Amino acid sequence: MAAHINDEMLNKMDAYWRAANYLAAGQLYLLDNPLLKEPLKPEHIKKKIVGHWGTVPGQNLIYVHLNRIIKQYNLDMILLSGPGHGGNFFVANTYLEGTYSEVYPNISEDTEGMKRLFKQFSFPGGIASHVAPETPGSIHEGGELGYSLAHGFGAVLDNPDLIATVVVGDGEAETGPLATSWHGNKFLNPVTDGVVLPILHLNGYKISNPTVLSRIPEEELRKMLEGCGWKPYFVEGDEPMKVHRALADTLDIVTEEILAIRKHARETGDTTRPIYPMIVLRTPKGWTGPKNVDGKQIEGSFRAHQVPLMMDSPEHLPMLEQWLRSYHPEELFDENGKLIPELKALAPTGEHRIGANPHANGGLLMHQLRLPDFRDYGLNVPAPGSVEGQDMIELGAYVRDVIKLNMDSRNFRVFGPDETMSNRLSHIFEVTDREWNAERLDTDEFLSASGRVMDGMLSEHMCEGWLEGYLLTGRHGFFASYEAFIRIIDSMAAQHAKWLKVCNGLPWRQPIASLNLILASNVWQQDHNGFTHQDPGFLDHIANKKADVVRLYLPPDANCLLSCFDHCIKSRNYVNVIVASKHPRPQWLTMEQAVQHCTQGIGIWEWASN
Repeated sequence: MAAHINDEMLNKMDAYWRAANYLAAGQLYLLDNPLLKEPLKPEHIKKKIVGHWGTVPGQNLIYVHLNRIIKQYNLDMILLSGPGHGGNFFVANTYLEGTYSEVYPNISEDTEGMKRLFKQFSFPGGIASHVAPETPGSIHEGGELGYSLAHGFGAVLDNPDLIATVVVGDGEAETGPLATSWHGNKFLNPVTDGVVLPILHLNGYKISNPTVLSRIPEEELRKMLEGCGWKPYFVEGDEPMKVHRALADTLDIVTEEILAIRKHARETGDTTRPIYPMIVLRTPKGWTGPKNVDGKQIEGSFRAHQVPLMMDSPEHLPMLEQWLRSYHPEELFDENGKLIPELKALAPTGEHRIGANPHANGGLLMHQLRLPDFRDYGLNVPAPGSVEGQDMIELGAYVRDVIKLNMDSRNFRVFGPDETMSNRLSHIFEVTDREWNAERLDTDEFLSASGRVMDGMLSEHMCEGWLEGYLLTGRHGFFASYEAFIRIIDSMAAQHAKWLKVCNGLPWRQPIASLNLILASNVWQQDHNGFTHQDPGFLDHIANKKADVVRLYLPPDANCLLSCFDHCIKSRNYVNVIVASKHPRPQWLTMEQAVQHCTQGIGIWEWASN
C-alpha cells in the first residue's frame, strides 16, 4: 500500500479542484470580469447561457486525482469522458495543466486569456459544450452516448503501458453499447495490451429522470459488475474532504492492483484473464453549485443537469456571484490570472499531462504499414468473364500477408462481428487467431490470447468502437460486416466522420489512418437469407457526407477489390466504404486493367459497350 496522503496534500488537491470548478462555471456564464476583481454586473454575463453543469464537478474531481496518481506512479494515462456534455471540465483542466495554452496560445495563462477561455465556450465561433476534437487530450467525443468504454478498449490494444481511464456516465450506462462494453475485458491480453480503468460516475440523474444504476441497491450493482468480470470499489459522499480522502486511498489500491497484474503477466508470460479493478463514484449532481433556486432543489437533483441558474431574474445575479466567489479565485490565481505555483506543481509535466499525451493525438505515434504488392494477389483473367472467382477470398490472402508483415510492429488488426469466416477472409487464420481471453475448449478454432482478429463478439457496436479507439491512437485496421447490418453503426460512422472533418481544420491534430469498412454479403447476392438481409442504405447514409471526408468504392471484381483496398489502407483521415462480393462471380479485368480503372475512378469498358 502506498504512503498515506497527508492532509496538506489533500487540501492542495481540494484547492486545485476549486480552481477547475471555478473555470468550468466561468465558461458557462462570464464574458468579462474573469477573476471577479469587481462586483458582478449584468454586462459581465453572457446574453444566452448554454452548457451543462451537473456532471462537471465529479469529472473535475476525477481529473485532479488522476493527476496525482500519474505523478506518483509515473503512469502513461489517457482519459475518456463518457457523459455526453460537460466539456467545460476537460477544457478547464487542460488549461490548468498548461496544455490548452500551448495548443491555443491566444488562450493564455493570464486574465486576458481566461476571459477568452470563458467567452469561447458554447459561443458563436467558439467551442462545443462537449469534449470535442478541439479539446487537447481527447479521443472521445460526447454527444451520442454509449461508446466511451469501447473506445477505451480499442485504445489499449497493443499499447501495453497505457492505462485508459474511462468515466462512464450513469445515463450513458443505460445505452445498449455501453452495457455490452463491460465485456471488453475478455478481449485483452495482459502481457501485450494495456488496461482500461472504468469509473462509473453515479450522480443519480439524466436530463429529468433518475438513472437506473443509481436507484438499485448497491449490492445488486456490485453483483452486476462482478458478474461482468470486474472488481468494483465504491467511493461515495457529499463532504468534499471525506470524498477526497476516500478517492485518493481507493486510487492507490486500484493503481497498485493494476501494476501488480501487469508485473505478474509480463514477468511470467501468464495471459490468464485477470479480474481488473474499477471504481463506482457516487457524488451529487451539480456538486458545489447552487443548492436551491426559486424554492427548488438544484444540487443533487436532475435540475442541475444543464445550467443550474438562469439569468432571467435580477435576484439570480447575486446568487451567481455568491456561487462563483465560493471557490475563492483570489486564493487560487495570482494578480495576473495565473494558477499559483504550489497548485501548478500538482499537475504532471510534459507528455505525462492528460492533455498532452501523444496517444490522444494518434497521428503523432502512427507508423506506416509494411504492405506487400497487391498486384501479386490478382487473378489471371485471360478474357472478360472467362473465369469465376470469389473476390473476398483473394482479398483474404492479401490481408493475411499484411498481418504477417506487421506482426512485430503490432499495429494492424481486423475487426468484425463473428463474420470473418462468413465473409470469406479465412486465409487470415493461416497466420493468426482471434483474440479471446475467456474460457477456451479443445474443440474451438483459431482462439488465443494473442490473435490479431477481433471478431469474437457479436456486436457491431463493439467492433466499430474498438476500431475507432485503435485508429485514434495511431494504428491501422478495417471492419468487415454484412452490408445490411452495418446499418447498426450508422451513427457511429457519422460521428467519426464529423470528428475527422473538424480535425481537418486543426493543424495540431496529426492525420490518422482512415476508418475502412468492408460491406460483404452484399444485398444483391443473397443465397439463402433473403429480404431480412437486404438493405443497401448505408451507402445512402455515407454519400450524404462531405466528399472531403468520405469515399465509396464498388469494385466489380477481385482485382479491383485488391486495388481499392490497398489504396484505402494507405489513406488518411477518410471514412472509406467498400462494397465487395464474397460469392463466386465472373471476373472481368486483368490486374493492369483493374489498376487503371480504379485510378480513373470511373470508365467505359469498351468490350461491354455497344
